[in-house]
Amino acid sequence: MNPRRRFRPVRPLRPLAPGEAPRRARGIYLLPNAITTASLFCGFYAIVQAMNARFDHAAVATFVAMLLDSLDGRVARLTNTQSAFGEQFDSLSDMVSFGAAPALIMYEWTLRDLGKWGWLAAFVYCAGAALRLARFNANIGVVDKRYFQGLPSPAAAALVMGLIWIVTDLRETKWITASPRDLAWVAWAFTVYAGVTMVSNAPFYSFKDINLKRSVPFIVMIGVVLLFVLISSDPPVVLFSLFVLYGLSGYAVWLWRLKTGRAAPWRESAPAAAAPPDEPPAGRH
Repeated sequence: MNPRRRFRPVRPLRPLAPGEAPRRARGIYLLPNAITTASLFCGFYAIVQAMNARFDHAAVATFVAMLLDSLDGRVARLTNTQSAFGEQFDSLSDMVSFGAAPALIMYEWTLRDLGKWGWLAAFVYCAGAALRLARFNANIGVVDKRYFQGLPSPAAAALVMGLIWIVTDLRETKWITASPRDLAWVAWAFTVYAGVTMVSNAPFYSFKDINLKRSVPFIVMIGVVLLFVLISSDPPVVLFSLFVLYGLSGYAVWLWRLKTGRAAPWRESAPAAAAPPDEPPAGRH
């Protein structure tokens, strides 16, 4: 054997500059991208169901897409299969499932009755989601991973689709008699609020600093069980209520920081607390 071919010199790695994100692999990995594809399918399925006037099915499909979107990035990190392709694919999937789909479904549900004001509200939401995702991608390695800058697009979709789901459910159980046409302006307000909040600077807690590999007290598991029981008791009401509170929490934190004179979380120590480069765009949201 040629001794020159036995060993290959190892090129030293160039140290990263402060705030610089390491390069992602360019390969295409099956598992995380299959989950992203399933999330994209749910978003497209939601649009189809709305075209067939099955708005409750459309809402459920959107929430399933949210669940899948929260898994793909975590699965990629656990299996060490992060890639540039997965990041871009996830971002485009989010735009369909949490940007275009909720806007079109809300327009089909009731905004069309408002004429020009209806489709303008839907466009505000759709454009807000696109700008939100673009800003997230541009700010990777800059913002504090503990907070999102603006409302995440999955949470914005939950506000819009949650309203449709809860109204549909309450009408079926005869708790309310108001039709979607009667709630057109309420839907308009939710849609515009979600679209504008996505591009705001309000800090929304990201839950990314929670270490799932760390042991927890037994009382935490009891709390998880109670949370599942609470959601199962009435999914539309509970999920919608939780996301309404989350949708308001960012402004509450923002006002508290202004009152106490503290800077925005992504300006305090951005390089030190920057989001890891393999953070799922699901959090782009």
